[in-house]
Amino acid sequence: MAFMDRMYERARGSGAKLVFPELDEPRVAEAAARLGAEGLCEPLALSDVSEAQVAALVSARGMKEAMARRLLAKPLYRAAAMVAAGEADGMIAGADAPTRRVIEAAAMAIGPAEGIAVPSSFFVVLFPDGREMVFADCAVNVAPDAAQLADIALASARSGEALLGAARVALLSFSTGTSGAGDSVEIVREAAERAGFSGPVQADAALNPQIAAKKGAGAGDANVLIFPDLDAGNIAYKLCQELAGAQALGPFLQGFRRPVCDLSRGARVEDIVASAVVTAAMG
Repeated sequence: MAFMDRMYERARGSGAKLVFPELDEPRVAEAAARLGAEGLCEPLALSDVSEAQVAALVSARGMKEAMARRLLAKPLYRAAAMVAAGEADGMIAGADAPTRRVIEAAAMAIGPAEGIAVPSSFFVVLFPDGREMVFADCAVNVAPDAAQLADIALASARSGEALLGAARVALLSFSTGTSGAGDSVEIVREAAERAGFSGPVQADAALNPQIAAKKGAGAGDANVLIFPDLDAGNIAYKLCQELAGAQALGPFLQGFRRPVCDLSRGARVEDIVASAVVTAAMG
């Protein structure tokens, strides 16, 4: 079964409640109506401020009640607080807001997933030959250090397991093992050691069993690729789109306690529906 067919099937059975803080945006409103009509999720508008939302900010983030109420006047923060309070299972935002604002609200209200300190993003990249992969980070962290890169790898492994059924993680570099040296290689090496995954490894060794065997680089069957910086990740997924005819779904945010989807401000209705379906399936 194709990836999106599986996601639609899982979303229909999830009963996920997703909050859309930008329902006054026509594309978002149309997408939410379609999602509800097709039983893919229960789309929620922003609720009134509840005591549970206030309590979530006060107890989890240690802020004063007055500050919590001021933040809850902002749509993104209230939507994130609805998720934190258990009033929604996930949040779909970004059609009208920049990524940094969505991340700020999610980080403040929902908080990081266990063992993760830095939020990041991933794409699901679907190739014409049927291969399904997770690429990270391609949209958020420009030049992660070793600790941040390890967090990206750990969060991506969880995303890969949730969406692909298994996560075979490779931290990519221009060097495999000890064949090369340099600051960037050492960052990847330390990140791989922290996270417990394969790396540093060149892309061909990560993906090709024969090359992996020659280079002593594991099985060569990675399906979760961790790029050393934003340049590499963003360039790679766009090359796959343009040269290999791959479809790239996302970016999706990761590293939070509950699912958060950051829409492109140029997203079409179809894109919003697909993003919400994947978010519901992850819940």
